[in-house]
Amino acid sequence: MTVSATMPAATTAAFVECERIARAHYENFTLGSRLLPRHLRRHIAAIYAFARTADDLADEEASPERALAGLDAWERELEACYAGTPCHPIFVALADTVRTYAIPIEPFRRLLAAFRMDARFAGFETFADLRRYCAHSANPVGHLVLYLFGYGDAERQALADDICTALQLTNFWQDLAVDLRKGRIYLPREDMARFGYGPDDLQRQAVTAAFRELMTFQCARTRGFFTRGLALASLLDRSRAREIRLFAAGGLAILDRLEAVGYDAFSARPTLSRWVKMGLVARALVGGAA
Repeated sequence: MTVSATMPAATTAAFVECERIARAHYENFTLGSRLLPRHLRRHIAAIYAFARTADDLADEEASPERALAGLDAWERELEACYAGTPCHPIFVALADTVRTYAIPIEPFRRLLAAFRMDARFAGFETFADLRRYCAHSANPVGHLVLYLFGYGDAERQALADDICTALQLTNFWQDLAVDLRKGRIYLPREDMARFGYGPDDLQRQAVTAAFRELMTFQCARTRGFFTRGLALASLLDRSRAREIRLFAAGGLAILDRLEAVGYDAFSARPTLSRWVKMGLVARALVGGAA
């Protein structure tokens, strides 16, 4: 990792740890891809490490009370980061990131609010409820990336919200079986009722005509978010626009995979091969639309 000669050794080591965490997890999109300058990739890794660790605190603790206590402790670390007294390596790196790019604390607080929702998970009655969840779990990430790109205006943030919501929804449809094993159902109950696909059907992982109609509807709606959000690329400089197209292309490719297997995410989790990812990067390099 290339860093400034004046960066303290502890900060350099902290960024190395954040990049290790980022490399250890698979994502649909190429996080901090090679299209970005090296110095931006390390800051994206710091933000990712913050969110990934908080997500694990919410997901891997069986007791909701202990999960919430862990998230409260993580928020105290965040406050120390903004107070200029970080201790945890992730926050040592994050302190450099938020100082360099003048990032406010609010997006990080919204992410923590989403992880608290996870600890108390009860599913979603309506799609509006699910969108409100995405406004905390996904959309702050887009705002944080825009700050790294040098943008903080409401117009670009709103378009980034569409991209991030679409990516989050895509992950839900991709991970139906994974989430079901955790006792989590992200399909809105009103949509399941509309298409005549009940909770018992989902527990049996039944791939019926009703299920395919339900998932066709969900994936089409998700594509609509991608389509609207891609207008963001026209409001960014060329290199940043390529990254946005790459994020969206990864999500759209997963939707294509789902469609190709009849939306059966139960038999095998749809993922992108290395060659598909390389193709997405190549298309982004030549400026192709997602």
